[in-house]
Amino acid sequence: MNYLVISPYYPENFQPFTIELAKKEGVKVLGIGQEPYDQLGEPLQNAITEYFRVENLEDIEEVKRATAFLFYKHGTIDRVESHNEHWLETDAALRSQFNIFGPKSEDLTKTKLKSEMKTYFKKAGVPVVPGQVITSEQDVQKAIADIGFPMIAKPDNGVGAAATYKLESLADIDQFFAEWDRQTAYFFEQFVTSNEIITYDGLIDHHGNVVYEASLEYVYTPLQLVLEQKDNAYFIHDKVNKKLRQYGQNIIKTFGMKERFFHIEFFRDGDDYIAIEYNNRPAGGFTIDAYNYAHSIDLYRDYASIVEGEAISERRYKPQFSLTISRRDQNHYVYSEEEIKHHYKDHVKMTCRMPEAFAALQGNMIYILTADNIKTINEMVKYIGKTK
Repeated sequence: MNYLVISPYYPENFQPFTIELAKKEGVKVLGIGQEPYDQLGEPLQNAITEYFRVENLEDIEEVKRATAFLFYKHGTIDRVESHNEHWLETDAALRSQFNIFGPKSEDLTKTKLKSEMKTYFKKAGVPVVPGQVITSEQDVQKAIADIGFPMIAKPDNGVGAAATYKLESLADIDQFFAEWDRQTAYFFEQFVTSNEIITYDGLIDHHGNVVYEASLEYVYTPLQLVLEQKDNAYFIHDKVNKKLRQYGQNIIKTFGMKERFFHIEFFRDGDDYIAIEYNNRPAGGFTIDAYNYAHSIDLYRDYASIVEGEAISERRYKPQFSLTISRRDQNHYVYSEEEIKHHYKDHVKMTCRMPEAFAALQGNMIYILTADNIKTINEMVKYIGKTK
């Protein structure tokens, strides 16, 4: 099997995907990126059979030419993947061009457009709130009449809470009009008062079966992170709620994805859940590491196993909670990093700097800790995030 990795170097915490794939006897790993070969470092250099450096990874035609060269030299390319939201369209375009297994360009509408996601959520029998696509000022007036205030406005094709507006009055509508470029399609939907966002995440095998599942809960919503510059914090639950699992697996079946990670966001609404967004990739940042620490597993290795058609690793240990929390350089905290490591010496699993590209949204310094119960998780959030 020839497996093409797009951007194998960045983000650095995704490098184990490439390294673990290369350990499989039947997998030859190829790479396309824009970093110089010498920058990759020895572990990646040893894992990649051939690396093609392009001047601009954003230039799809240049990337296609690089892929064609690797195809000519090494034979049929069987997989192409980045696991990265930024390159999902590039991945799909290459699969379409070279007839490679996995989501093609025409499959992206249901995983990129919020309006299309909602259609599939309804097919899956999962609760959603009313919403409408907005491409003109007349559409906005119709949404006001049909949905009413308050509403949330997001780019129909967008990630997280970027360029998001909370609309509670006509004054907010005027502000939206003043900033909207009239080219970006928006999706307006009824504002949900719940501040509890929880996810159903996991890994699907070649046959569409969920072989790993987890549930992640945000301490602050993505909108709060943007508007209030809160410290990003979320935790992995030790187990998945039964109703959430049913909703999530119905969605997986309806979307029809195979051999890939997924990250589905919901509002918790009392004892029920309202679907927000389907992400056809793993959760961002260092979340895979958080899953690994919470459940004492290695998802990088497990992914390589499902690509090779093997069984995944046996789950030998009882799952725990796992907290990921960030701190911002501009804030003044009560407790130093040394004090955190001493106070939670048996719990701290990982500390690292967030790449600058993600720091504005997610913070500069990341801490991952484990705990046996939610009470300890809540104490950790207060201790680490306490400011002077």
